[in-house]
Amino acid sequence: MSTSDRVVREVSDPAETGPAQLTRNTMGTLELAFFVVAAAGPLLVVAGFAPLGLMIGGIGAPGAQLVAGLVLLLFAVGFTRMALRIRNPGAFYSYIGRSLGKLTGGGAALLAVTAYSLIAVAQLGAFGAFASGTIGRLTGLKLSWVVWSLAALAVVGLLAHRRISLSARVLGVALLAEIAILIVLAVAVLLKGGPQGMSFDSFNPSLIFAGGGTGAMFAVVFGAFIGFESTAIYAEEARKPERTVPRATFLAVGFLAVFYTFMMWIAVIAFGKGDVVSVATDHPTELFSIAFENYVGHAAAVIMEILLISSVFASTLAFHSTTARYLFTLGRERLLPARLAAVHPRHGSPWVASGVQTIIAVVFVAIFGLAGADPYLQLFLLMAAPGILAVIVLQALCAIAVLVFFRRIDRTSGLSFWATVVAPLGSLVGLAVATWLVTKNFELLTGRTDWVNVLLLAVLPVGFCAGVIVTWRIRRSDPVRYAGLLTEKV
Repeated sequence: MSTSDRVVREVSDPAETGPAQLTRNTMGTLELAFFVVAAAGPLLVVAGFAPLGLMIGGIGAPGAQLVAGLVLLLFAVGFTRMALRIRNPGAFYSYIGRSLGKLTGGGAALLAVTAYSLIAVAQLGAFGAFASGTIGRLTGLKLSWVVWSLAALAVVGLLAHRRISLSARVLGVALLAEIAILIVLAVAVLLKGGPQGMSFDSFNPSLIFAGGGTGAMFAVVFGAFIGFESTAIYAEEARKPERTVPRATFLAVGFLAVFYTFMMWIAVIAFGKGDVVSVATDHPTELFSIAFENYVGHAAAVIMEILLISSVFASTLAFHSTTARYLFTLGRERLLPARLAAVHPRHGSPWVASGVQTIIAVVFVAIFGLAGADPYLQLFLLMAAPGILAVIVLQALCAIAVLVFFRRIDRTSGLSFWATVVAPLGSLVGLAVATWLVTKNFELLTGRTDWVNVLLLAVLPVGFCAGVIVTWRIRRSDPVRYAGLLTEKV
C-alpha cells in the first residue's frame, strides 16, 4: 500500500467520503510506551509529587505508590483485552459506549476530551513556572512565565502538526535523560546507604494504611499514573496494534509503578525514615534538589532542574497529542463538528484538532496571565485537578464496561475468568476507592478550600451530561448517524 493510499486527505463529510484515518504503522511498542511514560512526566512526578505523598502519608508512601500501580495493572488486563476487540481511538468512551449504551458512551466522550484538554493546558502552567524560575536563576534572563508557556505551546503545536513518529522520538530522548539523572541519584544513595541505613518499613501494610493522611496520600499516588491509557488512543497509528497496544500498556504501567515506588523509597533512604517526613514538609518542592546536592553534587542538582523543564515539556506534548486524537475521533463520530476529523494530506496528523487545542491553550494562558495568576499554584493545579479526577472516574466506568462486555456481549471470547472477571472487578474496587479518596481530599490537589473546588468538581457532571444530551439529540434527529456511533473505525 502506497503512502498516498495510507494517508486519507481532509474530509468535510465522513458519511460521503468514508471515515478519515490517521497515518498507519508509524509507532512500535517502545515508541508507544514512550508516549505514555512521557505523559506521566516521571521527573515531574518524582520531584513534585513524591515529596507531597511523603509529607501527608509518611514513610508508607512508597508502598502506597506500589499499591496504586498494582490496581492499575489489574485494570490494564481487561482494558487491553477490550482494545483488541474494539479498535476505536476513542478508547475509554468507545469501550464504555459499547457495553453500557451509546448515551453513556457519549457522556464519557465529552468528559474524556474535557479532562485531557484541561490537563494539557495545566502542563503549560507548570512549564512556565519551572522554565521562568530555573532559566532566570541560571542565566539572569527574566521573562514572564507566559512567554515561556506560549513558546512551549508553539513548539508543541509544530510537533503535533507533523507525523506522530517525530514526536515519539523527541519524547524518547527527553524521557531517557530524566530517567538517567534519577538513576544517578539512586545509585549514589544506595552506595552511601543514607544516615539511618537501609529500611524496608515503607512496605509494611500497617504504615501504608496507617490512617490520618492515608486518603490524601492515595489521591496523590493514583494521580501520578494519569495518561497510561492513551496507548489505545494511538492504536490507529501503531504497527500491529493487536500486539503493540497490550505490550506498550503493560510496559508503561509496570515501569511507572516500579520506578515511582523505587525513587520514593530512595528519598526515604536518602534522608532516613525518621527525618524524611519533616524534610518533605519543610521543603516540599526542593526535596530531591537537596538530595542531589548531598549525594551527587551541585552540578547534578542544576542538571536535574534543567531536565525537569524538559520533563514537563514532554508531558505537555504527550497530553496535547492525546487531546488532539480525542477531538479528531469525536469529530469523526460527529459528536463534535466533522471538521475536527480533518487529516493532514502530507503528515497524516489530526492537524485541525491539534490547532483547536492550541487555541484553547492560548486562551487559558492569556486569561491566567492577564489576571496575574501563579502559573503552578493556579493554572497548573486548578486545571489538572478536575482532569485527574475525571480520568479516574472514566477508568472505573471502563472497568464496569469490561465486566459487562465479556459477560453479556462477548461470551465466546475464549479468555480466562481471571482476565474477564477477577482482574476487572479488583481494579473496579480500587478505582472506586480512589475516586472517593480524591473527591474527599480534592483540596489537596487544588490548594483551595473555597467555592472554587465546587466549581471545578462541577466540570465532571456538566461535561458528562453535555455528552449525553448531544448523543440523545443525534438519536432523535439522525437515527442513521446514531446507529454508526461507536462502530469499528480502525
